[in-house]
Amino acid sequence: MGWLRRLALAVCLAVPLPGWGQTVVEGPEGARDVIVVGGDHYHPPYEFLDDDGEPAGYNVELTQAIAEVMGIEVHIELKPWSEVRRGLKQGEIDILQGMSFSEARTEQFDFAPPHAIVHQSIFARRGDPVVEVEELRGREVLVQRGDIMHDYLIEHDIGAVVIPVDTHADALRALAAGQHDYALVANLPALYLSRELGLTNLVPVARPFSLRYGYAVRQGDANLLAKFSEGLAILKNTGRHQAIYDRWLGPLEGGEGFPWHRVGQVGAALSALLLLILGVIVIWNRLLKREVAARTEELRLHQQQLIQADKMASLGVLVSGVAHEINNPSSLLLLNLPVLRDAWADAEPILEAHYRRHGDFPFGGLPYSRMREEIPGMIDDMQEGTRRIKRIVGDLKDFARQGGSAQAEVFDLNEVVATAVRLVDNSIRKATGRFEAHYADDLPPLVGNAQRIEQVVINLVLNACQALENPAQGIRLTTRHERSEGRVLVEVCDEGCGIAPEDMHRLTDPFFTTRRECGGTGLGLSVSASIVSEHQGGLTFDSRPGHGTRAVLSLPTRPADATSTSTPQTREQETDAP
Repeated sequence: MGWLRRLALAVCLAVPLPGWGQTVVEGPEGARDVIVVGGDHYHPPYEFLDDDGEPAGYNVELTQAIAEVMGIEVHIELKPWSEVRRGLKQGEIDILQGMSFSEARTEQFDFAPPHAIVHQSIFARRGDPVVEVEELRGREVLVQRGDIMHDYLIEHDIGAVVIPVDTHADALRALAAGQHDYALVANLPALYLSRELGLTNLVPVARPFSLRYGYAVRQGDANLLAKFSEGLAILKNTGRHQAIYDRWLGPLEGGEGFPWHRVGQVGAALSALLLLILGVIVIWNRLLKREVAARTEELRLHQQQLIQADKMASLGVLVSGVAHEINNPSSLLLLNLPVLRDAWADAEPILEAHYRRHGDFPFGGLPYSRMREEIPGMIDDMQEGTRRIKRIVGDLKDFARQGGSAQAEVFDLNEVVATAVRLVDNSIRKATGRFEAHYADDLPPLVGNAQRIEQVVINLVLNACQALENPAQGIRLTTRHERSEGRVLVEVCDEGCGIAPEDMHRLTDPFFTTRRECGGTGLGLSVSASIVSEHQGGLTFDSRPGHGTRAVLSLPTRPADATSTSTPQTREQETDAP
């Protein structure tokens, strides 16, 4: 039985089976089942034969991944580059997995989209002069036979003495041994081989070319090229291509000589950090300066407020003293003028009899016939003027008198407003020739501090006067009773310059003023707002630049039960003796 088995084995070996001993098998229509992929046998890290003689490298793993995703079978053959290039031309190889693109090569080959960019470098021995491609004329330059740089030097007639060798390793060994002048080779394989072979005296002196690197087929083999292009696109979209690229080429790209780019990145990061810190310091410094300036201005304004308060307190004492001194002579006038009126009445019949008997005669420097008509009016005018002086002095004393918010009294708002108008009459006449005051007849009595409400009205009227730009512009003051809301209103409208929208919300802020250069302190409306708030009232403003301002003081009316138990108080009459 053993001889039968041996006979069957011999028959099997004698009869050739389909595909045995063949790299590519033809199908029914001549289509290949196995695609032969060619590559360089010693071009690391792109493609090379490992220690076991098996294909390895970036190109090899990429081809295997494309075959997997496209469902095709490939056979990878790695041989000397000149042989695989010739095999592709003759049809012995279907596709090359790594070939640099050039316009001249497109006359024989079709290229897929690139899967890498290959940088070509000029290598020299350490210490040799740096040259560019144009400076290679007359120099002995090592290149790989059939490589893109071999083609370039010949096609462009650089004038270099071309020394072709089989592999990049052969070119680098010869250069390191002192043979020839330069080597024009791919950068990454040259760096890889220099490190693996221990060729420490070689350095790249120029990187003149960056070329697209990818799959190539014979011209016209579009179907096969489309398969590999589609497979490459799938790998790129899924991220698998990048993973393969990083695994084989990433470490070498990041380790080309001294890592100056890393140093640059670290330097840039440190510079950015220092700039950031410097920027923060500058901003902080500016903020501190602004804060110090704001605090300084606030302290200065507080100081001005204290000075103003001291002036007002001194003014109150001064007004009280001056009022007392003025009241003495005015009281004399009020006391003596009625006596003079009675004396004139007694002397008038005698003077009339003398006038009838003797005719007109001088009396006080004027004819009696004229003086007898003027004297009664003069006495009346003096008496009225004296009363006015006394009233104004009384208003000043009331205004200067210190009174807290707790001093509540029943008062007539119309009287308070009229008193305020009298106090600022001189300012009104200087500011405008069109001042109107309308007082409502139906105002109920109010409860509060009349003197402080008077201060608010004075501030509003003075602000209106200061807003006018010429005497032709007017001011209108109105009081009215809003029964439905249970409030009385004082409305002051001017035709002045108006208030900017951005300043409207700051009108009652302490120390805010648009007239600081004219001596304004920004305290008037702030104090007024506090007084109004103490009286449970409101102070509102409506303004448009160039169209004037409307200020409204609103106060709550006194409850009905309060009016039945109190009566309005009148001002204390000064009766100072002469």
